[in-house]
Amino acid sequence: MKMYKNFVICVLLTGLTLSIVDSAGIDKEMTIIVEAGQTSCFFEAGKAGQTIDLDYSVIDGGHGDLDISFTIAEGNGKILFTDYKRSENIHRVDVKQDQLYRFCFDNTFSTFNRKTVFFELIIETEGDNSRENFDYEGLNPEDVYEIKVQDIYDSVIKVKGYLTRAKQAQDMLSTYEARDRNIAEQNFHRVNIWSFVQILLMLAVGTLQVFMVRSLFDTDSKANKIWAKFKHFSS
Repeated sequence: MKMYKNFVICVLLTGLTLSIVDSAGIDKEMTIIVEAGQTSCFFEAGKAGQTIDLDYSVIDGGHGDLDISFTIAEGNGKILFTDYKRSENIHRVDVKQDQLYRFCFDNTFSTFNRKTVFFELIIETEGDNSRENFDYEGLNPEDVYEIKVQDIYDSVIKVKGYLTRAKQAQDMLSTYEARDRNIAEQNFHRVNIWSFVQILLMLAVGTLQVFMVRSLFDTDSKANKIWAKFKHFSS
């Protein structure tokens, strides 16, 4: 009997795992480049009862500001959310009916700088935590009660939810790290350029000072004659 119970538990856990995989929905991650003056749009179908979570972050501004405009619209053109020149944001859409959704990243306000944007799209079905679709065929009520199927199912679903949120948080942290690294590299590049320019200016000024001082004591030089004429006019 104990071996039978263990076998039933294994079968139930396998069924739960398959059910979770089937109902896991969609999880997409993408990094895109939106050129200056252009708009990039993506489309995704949603079914009634689902929720759509989308979070984005601008990780590179192409030597410009880390911002972009963003809109979410339904298939009929109705705009649900609009962001103007934001560096990051998170949106959730509750799908009321089966239709297509449009997600657009707008960089038309930028003339020269392209933007690199990371975004993650998660589509899940509401009620994933219920046991309506679970198949109890072959199990009598006593076995179901004894092994506490609902407790096992709830625990697995909670773990699945925690792992999904942890993965989402890690993805966003990685985008922040990439954005900060890009900013640091750009600042490093600017510091090097301006330092090189400053060194050249210091060398030019030093050379000019040496030339001017030497010309004061060289009576045959053209610079000395110019100084002499300037001194004559000033007197």
